[in-house]
Amino acid sequence: MAYILILYYSRYGATAEMANYIARGVEEITGIDARIRTVPPVSAVCEATEDAIPKTGSPYVTVEDLRDCAGLVLGSPTRFGNMAAPLKYFLDGTSALWLSGALAGKPAAVFSSSASIHGGQETTLMSMMLPLLHHGMLIVGLPFTETELITTTSGGTPYGPTHVAGAESQLPLTQEEKNLCKALGKRVAIIATKLTR
Repeated sequence: MAYILILYYSRYGATAEMANYIARGVEEITGIDARIRTVPPVSAVCEATEDAIPKTGSPYVTVEDLRDCAGLVLGSPTRFGNMAAPLKYFLDGTSALWLSGALAGKPAAVFSSSASIHGGQETTLMSMMLPLLHHGMLIVGLPFTETELITTTSGGTPYGPTHVAGAESQLPLTQEEKNLCKALGKRVAIIATKLTR
């Protein structure tokens, strides 16, 4: 069955939780599944090798997971207004998919989490869009018909769902943030099913 790949990196769990709500939205649509994957951390000192299977959480992504997806939702915590290094490291290794055009024409979306509302969420979302555009993917955002975008006092942007985690990553996802995650998953799944008909 066709699937939407929800690929994320999460350090403290908030981005992983968002991925799960996005998957719920995907699975509201008949005929398409959600496949949740993560990437291993990278070392700042030298290139470290992780076990092939993580001790906890989602399985690690493979290039084949990405190649064969009907759509992609990419998530990362903010790192100085940019995506986290482990996610970029994985994306930097996808040149073969770019050369073959394997992702061209498929829908893609992004989501993020930061410690504060001014933590660089929107630039992080934009940084994740750049490699997706180079792959020829069709960027999907959240329209303001999702009324939580207007009423939320926590996370949420038209570029993709966001979460404000707090300085100690102690804040749970708000109901608005959960709703926006589900709405994005549903939107990407609907578009993917229309494109694959």
